[in-house]
Amino acid sequence: MEIDAEFFFFVGAVLMVALFGYLGVHKTIAGALDSRIDRVKNELAEAARLRAEAEALMKSFAAKIAEAEAQAESIVAQAKAEAEALAKEAQARLEDYVVRRTRQAEDKIALAEAQAAADVRLAAVEAAIKASENILKSGAADVSNFVEQGIAGVKSLAN
Repeated sequence: MEIDAEFFFFVGAVLMVALFGYLGVHKTIAGALDSRIDRVKNELAEAARLRAEAEALMKSFAAKIAEAEAQAESIVAQAKAEAEALAKEAQARLEDYVVRRTRQAEDKIALAEAQAAADVRLAAVEAAIKASENILKSGAADVSNFVEQGIAGVKSLAN
């Protein structure tokens, strides 16, 4: 019977496995594998928790974004309404200003017309008074008292 290298390898391998079994290497390996499994489970649980937090945070940000957009739209709508109100108010003020200025111009024109009419009347009265004076002075001397009374009457009517 010839003993070859394979036999010695087999016997060495069996002895090594028996020695490892005696020393408890299989328990150490199993413990290391179990601790590795526990670590992986913990990491997976942590990852799931972080993912849930991230999703909740993302939903919160989405809600805040929607709220901010709604608020921005509200602000824009309010600004447009205020701008339209200011434009209407400015238009109303402009129309009121134009009406006032037109009324002032018409009043000035009416006053100028009245003044011109009064000036023309006064000039006509003065011309009539002078003409009557000249006519009466050149006429009868006894009528001078009558003329003076007429002139005073016309002057009182003019004023």
